[in-house]
Amino acid sequence: MRSGLARAHFLRTMRRMDRATASQQIRDHCNAASAAVTKIHPLLNALGDDATKGEIVKALYELTKNIEVVKKQIMRLEKRDDTSLL
Repeated sequence: MRSGLARAHFLRTMRRMDRATASQQIRDHCNAASAAVTKIHPLLNALGDDATKGEIVKALYELTKNIEVVKKQIMRLEKRDDTSLL
């Protein structure tokens, strides 16, 4: 749980953030999430249960798909911003 001071700092930071910075941070977090998902795959064989492994692989696939959707939306927003400058 965040302290009141930490929460206030977080809110001030978010208000001052511009779109480019927010986009970059979202992209960075997506890349970190993708890397974490990738690190899970080699661990699955050690579970010793094919049914569990299968369900986890399905869930990891859905996570990966959704992370890619977020990244694609950020990319589209950035392209839209670039074309509006022309």
